[in-house]
Amino acid sequence: MTRQPNRNQQRQARRLHRRLVPIAAAPLLLTAGTGSLYSLLLEQDIDAFWLLKIHTGDFGPINLQPIYSVILGGLTVVVTISGLLLLIRTPAR
Repeated sequence: MTRQPNRNQQRQARRLHRRLVPIAAAPLLLTAGTGSLYSLLLEQDIDAFWLLKIHTGDFGPINLQPIYSVILGGLTVVVTISGLLLLIRTPAR
């Protein structure tokens, strides 16, 4: 028999999830946007190599290329699992 979290715990979990989602979504949207834009520009014979650098995590003075994909994957997993836990823990009304 599993113990259902009380309403206060549910509110805290939702509040935490709402704060995590924009943090995780920003790099994912940046990666998707720069990759798409690079492909569109390349079809117009415009080579915007700087977009590829941003796409892979090289932000000029801050170079996250060695760990950028791990960061993206980790953020995706954390937000997905926290969202699923919120759905599972929500009691049926």
